[in-house]
Amino acid sequence: MLDADIALDEHFMRLALREAERALEHDDVPVGAVVVDDGEVAALGHNERELRQDPTAHAEVLAIREASRALGRWRLLGCVLYVTLEPCAMCAGAIVLARLPRVVYGAGDPKAGAAGSVLDVLGEPSLNHRPQVDAGLFAAESAALLRDFFGERR
Repeated sequence: MLDADIALDEHFMRLALREAERALEHDDVPVGAVVVDDGEVAALGHNERELRQDPTAHAEVLAIREASRALGRWRLLGCVLYVTLEPCAMCAGAIVLARLPRVVYGAGDPKAGAAGSVLDVLGEPSLNHRPQVDAGLFAAESAALLRDFFGERR
């Protein structure tokens, strides 16, 4: 990967981290997501399950919905999803259905991760789409947000 590509990934993951912090404003688990289309932000999202009282209001799903609306298409070919936490099975399913070609995530999720930790929905060979997955970018920062959030609740 070129230095310019790494710098772009870091830039967009920093945006995802900032988006994750926004979830704290309404006492949601701090996960943030950014959908990037051709180097431009198409959508941002953060967990809003508590805010909306909606179990499907995960950062990834909200960002994918908004990107589809903003771009006027459900196939998000050419886009990249940056997310601070490894996607769960629901979000991984949405990623596959949206045909996102690449996912970059921060912290792994050993309890619910579906990009290789618990399940590997994103790498499932029987599905019609398998995105490239790059894990671990700003994993420590992403994990710290989650650790602090849950630490305050225990």
